[in-house]
Amino acid sequence: MTAASAALLDAAVAANVAAALAEDIGTGDATAALLDDAPDSAHLLCKEDCVVAGRPWFDACHRALDPGVRIDWRCREGDHVTKGTVIATLSGHRRALVSAERASLNFLQTLSGTATVTAQYVDTVRGTGTRILDTRKTLPGLRVAQKYAVRMGGGDNHRMALFDAVMLKENHVRAFGSVVAAIARARALHPQLPLIVEVETLDELRQALESGCTRVLIDDFDAATRREAVRIARAPPYSGHIPLEVSGGVDMSSLRAIAEDGVDCISIGALTKHVHAIDFSLKLGPPPSS
Repeated sequence: MTAASAALLDAAVAANVAAALAEDIGTGDATAALLDDAPDSAHLLCKEDCVVAGRPWFDACHRALDPGVRIDWRCREGDHVTKGTVIATLSGHRRALVSAERASLNFLQTLSGTATVTAQYVDTVRGTGTRILDTRKTLPGLRVAQKYAVRMGGGDNHRMALFDAVMLKENHVRAFGSVVAAIARARALHPQLPLIVEVETLDELRQALESGCTRVLIDDFDAATRREAVRIARAPPYSGHIPLEVSGGVDMSSLRAIAEDGVDCISIGALTKHVHAIDFSLKLGPPPSS
């Protein structure tokens, strides 16, 4: 991770946690105030098989309310864990442990859900050389977090937002009249940014390859046309220098066949859009086996 990426992640964690705690606690936790604020412990139980992601957010929630809390993790980020596993123990002040519980678990369940489904897609294409990418179809305010979780699940990130890459889609091509004209304008205005070009025909594919770009997105091609696109992109004079991406209408049932056609990457909105939260529980006291 670069220094810039680490700084972006740290800022996102701080902002996300501050917003979550303000939303949940507001002027104070009325129920936690009933408790004696004595030292106590807690354990974190995973209640279904998953890939764990979200530790920075979980830790930050608890440390925001109790800077001295001790959190001992029994797994790493990106680890596959099984149902019934105690994945962490905590020691700190009782009120802070219960006040941070829901916010910390909300982050952990959501991000572990993203990491888990990403790992399933990655496993499906394993051995083909195809990479699984996310999209900008993220939960509002949690883009950095969900894209982090995609990486923990073994996937790769597409562009972060509208500012860090140019992506020419059918509306842009229509506005400029052709793929070639759209690419020329993009290169003139943003020569330093990655350029991704969506094409809808093999003729547009050739235009994109000849004009030069960072990646070509082949949109809604049938299987035969997709395989021909791969053949064109890998044959001279292009020789596979510009990767091909498939997006749109991809699900688990079609994923492996698309990858075996030889495309370089497949972007899937469902990684971050269709979230199945993983079930975790934070319980006061030591783990049952202790």
